[in-house]
Amino acid sequence: MRVAGLLLAAGAGRRFGSPKALVPLDGKLFVESAAELLRAAGCDPIVVVLGAQAAEVRAKATLDGVTVVDNPHWDTGMGSSLRTGLHAIGIADAVVVLPVDTPGITVEALHRLMALAEPAVLARATYDGEIGHPVLIGSDHFAGVMASAAGDQGARDYLKANTVRHVDCADVADGADIDRPEDLRPEIRPRRGGA
Repeated sequence: MRVAGLLLAAGAGRRFGSPKALVPLDGKLFVESAAELLRAAGCDPIVVVLGAQAAEVRAKATLDGVTVVDNPHWDTGMGSSLRTGLHAIGIADAVVVLPVDTPGITVEALHRLMALAEPAVLARATYDGEIGHPVLIGSDHFAGVMASAAGDQGARDYLKANTVRHVDCADVADGADIDRPEDLRPEIRPRRGGA
């Protein structure tokens, strides 16, 4: 199965105070670390969707080996970035969708979802019973997700209306979103290691 990686990095990060793609952590920008994570997991191709301050992100971030696309409608919410990214994926059996503001996600968590990859499958990570990211979308669902993705809901409505496999990742990753600087606690760090 060919599993693409889709990194959503277009938001302005209003609550954080700047686009989260540009947030530094452990010597790298969020967008760089997340793209490297998708690459390390074996995703191919990898599409990074930019929006707010896209020119600055392109200038500051090292994003070799990925396809970078701009979402001109990024300010309408995650749904438009999801549509933009899925449109740019091309041919793949499934895609792993990762928001840029989840630095505690690991290769191990990605591999757990990627192991389920088939065109008909929908899956998402859970953490102690709470749904989170990443999300795996099989190619049979691309058109449906693109048709329903709106505002900041992303694929939420589509996932609610379909059968989704839940994959517990709490033992190998931290699924917390970083919305404000104070969310960046020391325990929210990518755990290193093989899968």
